[in-house]
Amino acid sequence: MLKSLLSLLGVYKAYEKWLWYQVKGGLKPDHIAIILDGNRRWASERLLNPWVGHHHGADKIQDLLKWCLDLGVKSITLYAFSTENFQRTQGEVSEIMKIVEEKLHEILEEEQIHRHKVRVKVIGRLSLLPNSVQEIVKKVEEATKDYDAHFLNVALAYGGRAEIVDATKKIAKKVEKGKLNPEGINERVFESHLYTAYMPKQDPDLVVRTSGEERLSGFLLWQCAYSELCFLDVYWPEFRRIDLLRAVRTYQRRKRRFGA
Repeated sequence: MLKSLLSLLGVYKAYEKWLWYQVKGGLKPDHIAIILDGNRRWASERLLNPWVGHHHGADKIQDLLKWCLDLGVKSITLYAFSTENFQRTQGEVSEIMKIVEEKLHEILEEEQIHRHKVRVKVIGRLSLLPNSVQEIVKKVEEATKDYDAHFLNVALAYGGRAEIVDATKKIAKKVEKGKLNPEGINERVFESHLYTAYMPKQDPDLVVRTSGEERLSGFLLWQCAYSELCFLDVYWPEFRRIDLLRAVRTYQRRKRRFGA
């Protein structure tokens, strides 16, 4: 058994090295967005409670951050919890919120966040989150607000349609107060009112969804208009460095014309 495991590990390492050789010299995506899907199904197949899958999925984020930093990716946006996810059982939502709070506390002390100057921001309708989560969100954002080398967005209580509605409301209030002429509203003005407006590059180059599902589920609907999409048949808790490299390789093989 041990010999078989060592053999498999050797094959994995060889494949990982081969993938890295393929992508290292190519154009890397500047902004990667990932839909973290498959936590519950991963747990269900192992006859575990759903939040065990959420725990394993949350632990994977630290690895992902390291892999992306090694690749030179500047920005990461993670779809962790949608507005629709509040429809799940109260017990599951409560457990997820505990995990979120725990991981945000860890991010506050995470060495690579501060060493690599990663600005962390939580995007979504934050007023829907428990007060304790809102408090740690404020602390994390305050602690990293002056960083600009890298950006990490965590989408919580997030919905793409909700983001567009919220941006529209902000613009409408400015028009109502006479601060903005309706004739002056264009795409640039609209983008400046999105949750991601603080970023130097809002639009993801590459959007990855795990678990095999092939839809965006409302993720960054405005920003993803020209993003390359990659759907991986692996549950998020099982996500490996080779899966990230495979997605980057897929991105590099696409011809990006932006309508030209």
